[in-house]
Amino acid sequence: MADEESGRFVAGQTALVVPVPEAEAVVRPWRDRFDPAAPAGVPAHVTVVFPFLPASLVDAATCAALDEIFGRHRSFEVRFEESGRFPGVLYLAPTPEAPFRRLTEAVVERWPEAPPYGGKYEPHPHLTVAQGQDDAVLDEIEAGLRPALPFTARVPTVDLVAYDGTDWLHRASFALR
Repeated sequence: MADEESGRFVAGQTALVVPVPEAEAVVRPWRDRFDPAAPAGVPAHVTVVFPFLPASLVDAATCAALDEIFGRHRSFEVRFEESGRFPGVLYLAPTPEAPFRRLTEAVVERWPEAPPYGGKYEPHPHLTVAQGQDDAVLDEIEAGLRPALPFTARVPTVDLVAYDGTDWLHRASFALR
């Protein structure tokens, strides 16, 4: 979820994420060391939109709209059986990825001013395990993950989180029906 160029977060940023508690036992040891979002309070997750709106613009009406948008989507089961990479990033790939894409598309349709990753990258559903590392480190992490794959998870909610300058704080959860 960090800005891929700086690895840093900006106070007032918000994000919409799907928490994946079933992944914690598998990825937490790696994320704590190699994903800046983990020690800042973000659980294992698949990002729906980051950055979302500035925290100062997220009000009761925004939350009501998010509740309505996400309420049109059904909860679903996802399987994590493979890892993948972006430059310097190791992630777990969710199958199917289409439900995550639909969630992202629904948010962007309502808030086109908040494209995923600020419009820098195409959205690609994934659960980040490590970032900002060279290939040798990612190879080691990937080898350590393999025995724990596959696992499945249920996706019943999307969470709104906000960065206060030190930590990512949970602001709201929106149920999928």
